[in-house]
Amino acid sequence: MKNPVPQAASLLLEKLLLLVHVRPLPAGSSGEPPAAAPGYYDTSCFKRGDLLEVPRTLFIHFGIYLGENRVAHLMPDILPAFTGDRRQIQQVVTNKRLILGVITKTASIRVDTVEDFAYGGSILVNHMDRLFEDQVLGSEEAARRAEKLVGATAYSLLWNNCEHFVTYCRYGAPVSFQTDKFCETVKMIIRDQRSVLASVLVGLASIVCLDLTAA
Repeated sequence: MKNPVPQAASLLLEKLLLLVHVRPLPAGSSGEPPAAAPGYYDTSCFKRGDLLEVPRTLFIHFGIYLGENRVAHLMPDILPAFTGDRRQIQQVVTNKRLILGVITKTASIRVDTVEDFAYGGSILVNHMDRLFEDQVLGSEEAARRAEKLVGATAYSLLWNNCEHFVTYCRYGAPVSFQTDKFCETVKMIIRDQRSVLASVLVGLASIVCLDLTAA
């Protein structure tokens, strides 16, 4: 029998991911997110190969800085499954494209401006380096790895998300700490539910035993 934890975690992650990535659109919008203001971020402090993090409500979005205001990052996207037209794919991912990408487990590793990547959020630079110590690859190696992977790719909330992409590029191994943490939380919830159920059963058994003794 398969372990239900990965399946449960994947299902919950899918629901939460939609809340994280889906962007509210103004009334009367055609479905395209509003254009990001150019020059919103000071990119002079970024170096080619830097790992960029954008904290969001429930998760963190990751990318690799390629220089010249360009960031490579992995996003769920249904469009690469239907067309190879780079001009169409390169347009800003709409909510509809993203949701369908999550459902069908398809994605693309794309290059966007820092503004489109961060979408108004704060940016942390190389914040994960402290967790990998001597495993940090050279900046140019990280950037080249990211550039080599640009294009359509499979998407998995547990095994191939934006964090897996950047950790492979910068540290040589695809890992996702936020996914691992979420799975541990799911395991704890399942264990707690089992504990509650066991307590209820023990309590009912005790009541029955007491009733029998009293009789």
